[in-house]
Amino acid sequence: MKALACTAPLQALDDNKGSLRWADAEIYQLAEVALHTIDQVTVSMDFDSGADQDRVLSQTARFVALQAPARSDDEHHKIALHVLQRLINVGTVDRSFSQVYGTVDSNGVYQRFTFEFNLLVERAGSDNRIYLRATDEAINVLVGALDTDVQSAQIAAEVKLENLIKRGRLAEAKMAAEQARYRTVQYGEMLRQLLEATTRNVRAVDWEHEVPLLLGDALDHIEQRYNAEHHILTNISEARDQSDDEQHKQRAAELVVIVRDCIRRHMQLQKRLLTAGELFRSEQDRQQFVEPPRTATIDLHGQLLTPMLGLPIRDAVELGTSFFRDAGGLKRTSALSLPSFVTRLLRPAPERQRLGSEIPEPEIQRAEDHAPFSVDDWNTTDALLSLHRRPRRLSRLLAEAEEISPATAALLLHRAVHAFSPQIGQHIDRGDPHALIAVRTGDEFDTPRFGGDDLLLQIALLGPPDDADSHDTDGLADEETPS
Repeated sequence: MKALACTAPLQALDDNKGSLRWADAEIYQLAEVALHTIDQVTVSMDFDSGADQDRVLSQTARFVALQAPARSDDEHHKIALHVLQRLINVGTVDRSFSQVYGTVDSNGVYQRFTFEFNLLVERAGSDNRIYLRATDEAINVLVGALDTDVQSAQIAAEVKLENLIKRGRLAEAKMAAEQARYRTVQYGEMLRQLLEATTRNVRAVDWEHEVPLLLGDALDHIEQRYNAEHHILTNISEARDQSDDEQHKQRAAELVVIVRDCIRRHMQLQKRLLTAGELFRSEQDRQQFVEPPRTATIDLHGQLLTPMLGLPIRDAVELGTSFFRDAGGLKRTSALSLPSFVTRLLRPAPERQRLGSEIPEPEIQRAEDHAPFSVDDWNTTDALLSLHRRPRRLSRLLAEAEEISPATAALLLHRAVHAFSPQIGQHIDRGDPHALIAVRTGDEFDTPRFGGDDLLLQIALLGPPDDADSHDTDGLADEETPS
């Protein structure tokens, strides 16, 4: 099912070509156009960049023109663009094809899975330009060998190529040479994806066991292929020079170009392999010591409200309206459907009174102010939280507050939790000389009334220390401070 899924998008092009309203596409073989497009992208792919989309469209449009020379050039270009967009799968969210398949497990239960794949993808190159790249599935469809080991397939293709050259069957040798080049591109793409994954997250790639073994095998493979391809190139040159047939010479010359391109790609791949270790070390240092991303937050009091209070009303209203319109997000508009619209039109109008209904007389009662905490509770917690010299744990402060009164302990807990993420900007705007700071100790506490993460409380100075806070505290050992 996976093998059929990779070819399904190409077959769907011919199955659905009758639905194209802007052209009579029955004359075109769109699956062949798709294969030609994949071929152009694969051959144009490089290690750092891919295929230029405009160039691929231009070359594919020439192939389309051969199928229908009587049609216009504009139609040929539209057909080429249509096929290219279907191979990229433009119009979907993730631009992936999917196929549902099933397997029977060891218990005899049939389970369904989803196989997702791409044929052509758009990727940014080193020069920040968007290029086209062919995936492994697309190259496998092109060579007609699905789920084949890349290294073994390329060796087999080059052995087949050398054998065909020795037997003088250059027409078949050209096809074998093109297949070997496809495998070269596929092998380089596999290693490029490995290095690209390293630049994104070095932990996602096994550089301890898997990658060194893969890089060593790749270097050995390139050395063997380099010698084999030079031997093949020598045999092709001899076959070209010894032949008197012009067609034979032309095919041999085309083989020379293809094999030289394979040698060039192997040399480029070898250069990347030799610098892969340096890339890993540099990415490891960069990703390990990079600073965490910082997100800027807006202080509504200090950055919006305070400046607005000094503006004229007209400017302040315009500024506030602009901020809250952008901060509130999009407004969903209600769409009226035809059935609901007709229902509203047919609904009888309600009877209206000119003066309206009688307004009831409201009953107003004076609300009594009940402060949840008394002044004594605040003074007591102020004394407990006077931590200028040494920090203290919340659990021990709560134990002392419980001995005084339950309300004092509750107020102390509220102030400690509020100090876990204090608004430093508000304290500075108010001119506070210090602020209460709370951090987690990593321990937990559990009492009959309270429980949770234990906090370490300390007073942080927000300005120059005064005489009371400038004493030397080196001699004060705090047994409560965690190591």
